[in-house]
Amino acid sequence: MTQSTDHTSTSTGTGTSTGTAISEALFAAARAWLAEDPDPATRTELTGLLEAAESGDSVAYGYLEDRFDGRLQFGTAGLRGELGAGPNRMNRVTVLRAAAGLAAFVTEQHGTGQVVAIGYDARHNSRRFAEDTAEVMLGAGHRPYLMPRELPTPMLAYSVLALGAKAGVMVTASHNPARDNGYKVYLGDGSQITTPNDTLIAAKIDAVGALADVPRGTVADAQVIEESVVDAYVARSKELLPPAPDLELKYVYTAMHGVGYELARRVLTNAGFAEPISVPEQQKPDPDFPTVSFPNPEEPGALDLAFALAAEHDADLIIANDPDADRMALAVPDKAAPGGWRRLSGDDVGLMLGMSLANKPGASGTFATSIVSSEGLAAIADEAKVDYARTLTGFKWLSKVPDLAYGYEEAIGYCVDPSHVKDKDGITAALTAALMAASLKAGGRTLLDYLAEVDTVTGNLVTTQLSIRSDDPEQIQTMMRAMRRNPPAALGGVAVTEVGDLSANGTALPPEQGLRLALENGWIAVRPSGTEPKLKCYIELGDRAAADRSPVVERIAAVRAGLDEWFAQFA
Repeated sequence: MTQSTDHTSTSTGTGTSTGTAISEALFAAARAWLAEDPDPATRTELTGLLEAAESGDSVAYGYLEDRFDGRLQFGTAGLRGELGAGPNRMNRVTVLRAAAGLAAFVTEQHGTGQVVAIGYDARHNSRRFAEDTAEVMLGAGHRPYLMPRELPTPMLAYSVLALGAKAGVMVTASHNPARDNGYKVYLGDGSQITTPNDTLIAAKIDAVGALADVPRGTVADAQVIEESVVDAYVARSKELLPPAPDLELKYVYTAMHGVGYELARRVLTNAGFAEPISVPEQQKPDPDFPTVSFPNPEEPGALDLAFALAAEHDADLIIANDPDADRMALAVPDKAAPGGWRRLSGDDVGLMLGMSLANKPGASGTFATSIVSSEGLAAIADEAKVDYARTLTGFKWLSKVPDLAYGYEEAIGYCVDPSHVKDKDGITAALTAALMAASLKAGGRTLLDYLAEVDTVTGNLVTTQLSIRSDDPEQIQTMMRAMRRNPPAALGGVAVTEVGDLSANGTALPPEQGLRLALENGWIAVRPSGTEPKLKCYIELGDRAAADRSPVVERIAAVRAGLDEWFAQFA
């Protein structure tokens, strides 16, 4: 039920004095932006739009208006948005201002001369944005350390701790479409920013004056993170394995056109695994992601090339990273699945990894997940006699759980080594998953066998999702309010027994930002996405009395269909 904003009907308003004033204010803002923009590409783009809009082109006027209708907001996710000219886009002006604000925050908190680690992926403009950040940090009197090349996000998170940095910046839009980029910020504890630091940094960004007055150094004067740091990450990864494990495994790997292949290959082969059978069309970084509609392993069709390659080689497992390799997906042979291969859900993988780690000899610490992920980890932790915690959505919260031993969330994010990477890490998660698969294979079992074992502990819990896209933020809030005030009595024949705020450990999300519907033997969580224009619905059902999860799969499909039908009234 995606709705699109049609700019073709926008009027420049030249027929009234009010409309003329509004138009002139927009044109003046665009000209002021042009005067500051150091990027020839976005200057050319904006100049063309401005000239067309000033000549009366209503379509150009609408596009121009969209670029200057507010600005990208800095929050706990940093910045993320479409590339292009104007304050409502990702570009060099936006990044320079963000870097200046972050530099001022670091100075206020710690003084000058601080180490700031800076990484970047292979998206359009990522390296340029990283270099701009380094120059601003130099100008502010700090010591920026730039990644030696495009590397995965977990490598940056590792470097923050390894270098003793007071802050870190990763330029990436993760698994967003090719037109996007982003600016992810870490603090000295190695985790992503949370409230109130996001607000404090945003205030510093707001206080940045003219870009001409922002001091900048020369990127050649920035330090380069030494290869020894990358080597140390690889060596540390091997320490996650038990002594002399059986590592016979034939596996296909895809980097999804991102930056994961080099590091994933090094980590896996250094640990003793065979060379990955890599999907050649997706191995090298390509910011246009030409073989997929969306560069996310969860999206339909994204793993088709991997499925074909795995079938050709009779592989045991498919491992997929997203473009910045902080997420990981698995697929396994399954004769009952179309094409003979089945992608496992993020919850399925998260619960299997959790049970495998919780049952290791001497396991201790806290096993944690988010409020939109499966409740099965609680049962696993209880049986293994380890602590359990549930947090608000996002690794920015999971990473702050005291004595964290393992954390995961359903969006294929897993943290298996929180003492060294306090964020989701698709590389070490791939290594841990490969070890799990190889150990099972050595005993004549498969990951599907192990998943059935997990089900006996969790009560045959099954999860699924539904996304409702809309380009209109107000429509998203309208749907949230309607569900709060007039929720459905039942969905797919399953009764809705209660509606309340989405919360964790007594902490609730802001009003209308998250709802939880209690169901018979399950629940639904509904919240607006933090990075995309859509509502995200998470559904979980279980049946401890069932012999397996088959009847639950049927019921949850009916619930999902009923929820989709309920939202259709807003189309």
